[in-house]
Amino acid sequence: MNTRTVTADAGLEPVDGSEALAALTAAAAELEAQQQPAWPDTAALAEVIETLASYPPLVFAGECDILTDRMAKAAVGEAFVLQGGDCAETFASATADNIRDRIKTILQMAAVLTYGASVPIVKIGRMAGQYAKPRSSTVETREGVTLPAFRGDMVNDFAFHESARIPDPQRLVRAYHASSATLNLVRAFTTGGFADLRHVHDWNRGFVANSANQRYEKIAKDIDKAMRFMWACGADFDAMRTVEFYAAHEALLLDYERPLTRIDSRSGRLYDTSGHFVWVGERTRQLDGAHVDFVSRISNPIGVKLGPKADIDEVLRLIDKVDPNRTPGRLTFITRMGAGTIRDALPALVDKVTASGATVTWICDPMHGNTFESPSGYKTRDFEDIVEEVRGFFEVHQSLGTIPGGIHVELTGNDVTECLGGAEKIIDSDLEKRYESVCDPRLNHQQSLELAFLVAEMLGQA
Repeated sequence: MNTRTVTADAGLEPVDGSEALAALTAAAAELEAQQQPAWPDTAALAEVIETLASYPPLVFAGECDILTDRMAKAAVGEAFVLQGGDCAETFASATADNIRDRIKTILQMAAVLTYGASVPIVKIGRMAGQYAKPRSSTVETREGVTLPAFRGDMVNDFAFHESARIPDPQRLVRAYHASSATLNLVRAFTTGGFADLRHVHDWNRGFVANSANQRYEKIAKDIDKAMRFMWACGADFDAMRTVEFYAAHEALLLDYERPLTRIDSRSGRLYDTSGHFVWVGERTRQLDGAHVDFVSRISNPIGVKLGPKADIDEVLRLIDKVDPNRTPGRLTFITRMGAGTIRDALPALVDKVTASGATVTWICDPMHGNTFESPSGYKTRDFEDIVEEVRGFFEVHQSLGTIPGGIHVELTGNDVTECLGGAEKIIDSDLEKRYESVCDPRLNHQQSLELAFLVAEMLGQA
């Protein structure tokens, strides 16, 4: 895999890539992998894996190394990570308009955070690979009918009938192509001038007028004024025409991730070229499991989700496994504690990890610990709970003298009604109006912007 990018990793001692790849393959045959589909046709799966292994990489090693450097800066307070996107991408939603609106929403949030906190924002999308989801049960029952659970478009279909729920390995190939198309459009948006700060007003076009957009317009005018001042002073704006934007997803389906793991021609090291940043979820971070082993062997920046019951000794052993060389930016802990728990559960975890000497990047996922079923039967979250968990995250780090490195949010650029609250005061009876998620509820465009303003205030006080 060739890349023209010069990175910090280029100075590392080269390794035998073929030997590393063989070791990864050997481990795959020996270790148990949780949350994997029961593929009915193993011959078809083997053919798909061979096909994926022949395809070009979706991202490049040099890009991953740059992101590692950016994450290292976030770990020490020299940057802040904004990670956002769909809970579970669907093939049907991989349209130009949907991708554009998600990018616009993240760019707007980043502008608010940058302006409010005067710190560079590392922009990472939960996109171009987030097509699979872990499930708490292998089956789903409706009105007395039991079928295999929906595990994401990469595995089976959301429609509730028998043929739709049969895992189909050809969907892995379709996920690759959907991810490739998504990344092509993202790169066009972020390098072709769309993300230029001089177009900061354009990112607001097409969204429904609301209080968050009005507040954003005020910041956009201030940015315009600053840009005109810089232009008058002779500033070079070429660097502002493009923006760094990275793709991330949970490395859940190892039958997808392993074939897309390639040897970097510069160093001989392995990289998962399905995305720049991949993470291991709460259900799959067993120390002796296949997922932790897999991420320990690749050189991408890695995330690990930690819930309120995370065992501190296991977390310290996980650091030794995934980041034995203590490389800044290599390991990110994404905490998902719940608004009512974070102030009690997080301090000891951060304190012990810090005392161990490890430099990790701490990111707050305020979504997954605050999910509940509404009286009307919808899976939802309350905006106030989301804000409260982020506030608790900042308070804990401030009390310990450590760094709150970023937020990890499930969001969409569409005006859905999936999360309660916010300035629009979405209530339970509103959920049915535009509940479009096939898995977890997402913040809509206005709620996402509201959260950005509130986090900017917290960053300014940190």
